[in-house]
Amino acid sequence: MQRSIEALQSQLDLREIEVAAGGGAVKVKIAASGKFLGLSLDPEFLKEDAKTVSDTVLGAIQDAAKQAKDLHDAEMQKVTASLQMPGLF
Repeated sequence: MQRSIEALQSQLDLREIEVAAGGGAVKVKIAASGKFLGLSLDPEFLKEDAKTVSDTVLGAIQDAAKQAKDLHDAEMQKVTASLQMPGLF
């Protein structure tokens, strides 16, 4: 079981999710393991007011983190499902 979890974690490190916000002006790349891999900002978008830029970047980061967590949890559930014994939880 331990090896299965370690193998899954290695696989999740390799699976990338890219999230775009602001019509593609902000792009965040994250591994399914939760490690942030990149942030791309359109130079034209940076001409917007600071609050708009900040809110859009924050929203993209939060969305990317949620998608990575959801994928991580779903994949981990597949591995650990065989361990769940009736009556324990």
